[in-house]
Amino acid sequence: MSGTQYKNLMPHDLQREAIKGLLKRTGIPKDKLEYVVIGTVIQEGKTSNIAREAALGAGISDKTPAHTVTQACISSNQAMTTGFNMIASGQMDTVVAGGVDFMSDVPIRFNRKMRSLMLQMNKTKSTMGMLGHAAKVIGSPVRYLSPELPAIAEFSTDEVMGHSADRLAAAFGISRLAQDEYATRSHTLAKKATEEGKLSDVLEYKVPGVAEPVTSDNGIRITPMEKMAKMRAAFVKPHGTITAANSSFLSDGASAVLLMEEKKAKAMGLKPKAYLRNYTYMSQEPKDQLLLGPAYTTPTVLEKAGLTLNDIDVVEYHEAFAGQILANLAAMESDYFAQKHMNRPGKVGAPSMDKFNLWGGSLSIGHPFGATGCRLVTTCANRLKAEDGTYALLAACAAGGIGHAMIMERHPDY
Repeated sequence: MSGTQYKNLMPHDLQREAIKGLLKRTGIPKDKLEYVVIGTVIQEGKTSNIAREAALGAGISDKTPAHTVTQACISSNQAMTTGFNMIASGQMDTVVAGGVDFMSDVPIRFNRKMRSLMLQMNKTKSTMGMLGHAAKVIGSPVRYLSPELPAIAEFSTDEVMGHSADRLAAAFGISRLAQDEYATRSHTLAKKATEEGKLSDVLEYKVPGVAEPVTSDNGIRITPMEKMAKMRAAFVKPHGTITAANSSFLSDGASAVLLMEEKKAKAMGLKPKAYLRNYTYMSQEPKDQLLLGPAYTTPTVLEKAGLTLNDIDVVEYHEAFAGQILANLAAMESDYFAQKHMNRPGKVGAPSMDKFNLWGGSLSIGHPFGATGCRLVTTCANRLKAEDGTYALLAACAAGGIGHAMIMERHPDY
């Protein structure tokens, strides 16, 4: 959760530690890494390539290239599929992919009026000229000094994502009660998974200057239903159904995975967890279908992989909002939606809740924008083993009306 233990760090600090933890757990020599690709959303202003800074900080050779990608909430999904393609095309054998976002310290810039004035000041040589510029600011401080905050909003529609989620929930008839119940489910399952040691991919980290190490996600909390019912609408006021309790919260975090060509991994004595079998990206109109990515990408990726929902043992969807999850599931169960929007003869069918996000999700574990995709992948791999499954499906929505889905297969040695 943002503003807590990690608040005095920087994004590359978190990503560096995620990479270091990955290298320690896998035991792969640093000089065997051929490439690093990292996803992020809110770009740190001090570096345009956080992947490179994190890799160097983790002790990876300066001869190992690294680059940063961004694709909203599926940025680390894009990082992984970029690595996937490098390996599949024979260009690389070993790639570290990951993602990071740090909402405790987002870049806040001066407004355009002040930025323009500052550029003029750089060109001013006389004292009187500088005083003249200063007088403008002193004479109209609000006009010049009002900051510009990064918004979690659609650039093309200027609509905050929560408003889109509220309209989506209303369009599919998703009640406030159903959303609160789903949010409670997410937190309850995350709490249970944490207590049972299932979220084993969470790295313990001792923050410099902080007495106690961070050992688990700190946003998991089960709120009584009666208390949730009293919470006010967060976006569409006063009658909206999206609240702080049934939305994902701002988070700080980083993730990392090791992608390798199978023969190379075995030759090095490593034990793969899963295959990344297939993936897809799709995009839709960003105003009314902003958050429906999973509804579109799920049937598409299943068809590409030659599978059906019945073949899938583990399902992990990114939980931006409880209403978004329930709306996607409703869309997948709708003949009307399939025929009008997906050019399909009938409904595609929704995943069974018996397989769905059984260790919690973004609502409870947190959603560091750039890191969530890798978290979905590692959760799928670990659940496949814990539940003795074969195939996993993950899907996520992202800003711009973009969606992503991936099929994973448990490795026989895991």
